[in-house]
Amino acid sequence: MRSQNTTELESLVLLRLTNEPIAIYEVLNAVRAPECGGLSLFVGTVRNHSGGRGNVLWLEYEAYESMALKKMREIAASVKQLYPVRKIAMVHRVGRLEIGDDAVAIAVSTPHRREAFAACKFVIDAVKATVPIWKKEVFADGEVWVDACAR
Repeated sequence: MRSQNTTELESLVLLRLTNEPIAIYEVLNAVRAPECGGLSLFVGTVRNHSGGRGNVLWLEYEAYESMALKKMREIAASVKQLYPVRKIAMVHRVGRLEIGDDAVAIAVSTPHRREAFAACKFVIDAVKATVPIWKKEVFADGEVWVDACAR
């Protein structure tokens, strides 16, 4: 296992919660590294249905910000222990999002593509499982909160 001090890890990571639209190119460019040939980017977009129920009007995300950023830092440290990740970016929206808006963007760089795909999947799965971000789904006939870490 590789160990990294906090300063080194912070210089290789972009972590952000934002109520502004995600700048996808900024996320991707944040992970570029001259020694890496594999960049993997995942973008989660608001869709018009959920769980077999159609007519989602919009979503609203809330986060326990300090804990969310702490968990995101832990995920960054974990993925760098498992894969040869050079740089990582995690950006999640909060607030009201319309259909088609980007809700989350994850990007990683590794020397080769196989590790980039695997690391990116690891990160988004960990974000959805452990980061305290709550999602309210608003439908024409009501709304429902989806538990944090159960999305």
